[in-house]
Amino acid sequence: MASADNDKLIREFVGTFAKKDAAALAPFFAEDVVFVNYGEQPVRGRDAVVAVWAGVFGNFERVEFETLHQAVDGDVVLAEQVHGLSLPGGKLAPIRNMAVYEIAGGRIAAWRDYTDAAYAATLLQA
Repeated sequence: MASADNDKLIREFVGTFAKKDAAALAPFFAEDVVFVNYGEQPVRGRDAVVAVWAGVFGNFERVEFETLHQAVDGDVVLAEQVHGLSLPGGKLAPIRNMAVYEIAGGRIAAWRDYTDAAYAATLLQA
């Protein structure tokens, strides 16, 4: 895919989170996608990654992702993001995140999110 296509793919993917519908994320993933979230153990496979997000959407009242900057080099996309998350009745926590996406065949084959998990937890409890 061209860099412009990969840029658009990831922007559309990030926009999908506002729906809080884990099934809507599935078409973006390769069958054997590998997801590493905030330094946790890798989650392997489309169904497993969708299940992770179903749990996240069930736990958080609001999920609002915003891309601040995005750079594309062929099939690798780097995105500086703010993950806005709020627990039921809580304030929206603006968690800064760096995401790395590897694209294969027009789908996300690998996705790694990097953030300070301890700071994120502090923001969520504020």
